[in-house]
Amino acid sequence: MAKRSITAKAVPPIRPASGTFISDRFRGSGGALSYRLYTPIGSPRRRLPLLVMLHGCTQSASDFASGTGMNEVADELGFLVLYPEQSASANMARCWNWHRPANQRRGSGEPATIAALTRHVLRFCKGNPARVYIAGISAGGAAAAIIAAAYPELYVAVGVHSGLSGGTISSLTEARLAMRRGPGPNPAGALGKFAQPLPTIVFHGDRDSTVHPSNANGFVDRLRQSNRGALAVQTFIGRSPRGRDFTRTTYRQRAGNVLLETWVVHGSGHAWAGGKAFGSYTDATGPDASREMARFFLARKRTI
Repeated sequence: MAKRSITAKAVPPIRPASGTFISDRFRGSGGALSYRLYTPIGSPRRRLPLLVMLHGCTQSASDFASGTGMNEVADELGFLVLYPEQSASANMARCWNWHRPANQRRGSGEPATIAALTRHVLRFCKGNPARVYIAGISAGGAAAAIIAAAYPELYVAVGVHSGLSGGTISSLTEARLAMRRGPGPNPAGALGKFAQPLPTIVFHGDRDSTVHPSNANGFVDRLRQSNRGALAVQTFIGRSPRGRDFTRTTYRQRAGNVLLETWVVHGSGHAWAGGKAFGSYTDATGPDASREMARFFLARKRTI
């Protein structure tokens, strides 16, 4: 009697249970990276959007999640949240090394590893590849801007809080100078003089003594360099429910979608606006940056 050959079927990836916040470690060709992943409450059948969140210096993935309250927003609006975590061996202060040339281009260093981790989580969780976003604070914000520019086919939009646009910075000395004084004369830098940035939302406190508030202007300058025509600009003045004043400005092409949205939070320092008081680097009195970023992101998707 002939023996039948049995072919083992590949086991499909299983998305973590709704409402869970798991810890894991990713190993790719570019290196290893620990991370935390939040799966929101809701139906496991949906192909959920994915938001990548990059913490700042001295922070951990858990601390950043607690301070921003992004997991609670994810429960309300329905998206996965991935928190890559920098190791102390890569940077003693756990900063993302965005100032190094190797970490400022496609296919190299931290951008390549985080992009690979993003794709891994999309497969693992059966996420929606047309709705992938990245955001961060401080060094994480600068890294998010660089990674989004390096992988525009992967990320749809980017959020930067209290961060820098990158510019022509290629060393720690130049990074510290920009943090103290603001962006250099050519914020587009290595990204290309006329490269069109992804849709971007920026938050910055005007009393930030760690990253100079004028760095927010670097995103405006880069957008203007990438658009030969005039931009339609609208400015709104407001106050958060807890009394923090802010100025919100939108930039769009004539009769087009918003390309850049900036929030200047008046009286706030180097802190995530509207964050939770038990997290580090948060300003609970400010407008809700987490909710506003989620609103900005989820209004955008890639046509596949």
